[in-house]
Amino acid sequence: MPTLTMTPIAREQILAAMNMEGRTAHGLRLTVKQAGTPSQQFGLSLVEKSTPDLNDVVVELDGIKVFLERNNTKFLDGATIDYLTGPSGSGFKIESPYKPPVLPGFAGEPPTGPLADAVLKVINEQINPGVAGHGGRVTLVAVKEEIAYVQLGGGCQGCGMADVTLKQGIVVMIKKAVPDIKDVLDVTDHAGGANPYYQPSSK
Repeated sequence: MPTLTMTPIAREQILAAMNMEGRTAHGLRLTVKQAGTPSQQFGLSLVEKSTPDLNDVVVELDGIKVFLERNNTKFLDGATIDYLTGPSGSGFKIESPYKPPVLPGFAGEPPTGPLADAVLKVINEQINPGVAGHGGRVTLVAVKEEIAYVQLGGGCQGCGMADVTLKQGIVVMIKKAVPDIKDVLDVTDHAGGANPYYQPSSK
């Protein structure tokens, strides 16, 4: 179970939000976007249902239930939730001791080693032929600590279905073919996609 810390001022602000008139909040959700990558970002939101999702881990913190996705617990272990005020405004700040690995692929160096070779084989022989029909391509950026880091390009970059493609296609195929790979993370800058196959939802 991950260990979390919440400062008194953060707790005060969260309780005030949870107890606003007309709102039914059962806890706080702490999320990580692009977890484990140099671009990882944290987010907070109120949880308005009492039953956790199947993939949730719930941590009781100073009387407040904090909901985490099970896959993100290692990125949040030891994290501190704080609330800062200053001349430019105020807001929550989350700091985690987890430091994303330096990925050699971002410097133009291709990943090497047995695991990287096995993942590359799956990408080149199974994945890329499939996404090529949508003008897309998948590139292996790095393999670190049994995690494969991939970038989606072409029609897959910025595509509204990229998350589905990743979770239901790419991740499944790589983990099935290379059981030593424990997770596959997307490090794509989807905001920079110039010609996505499916336009992202505007909602």
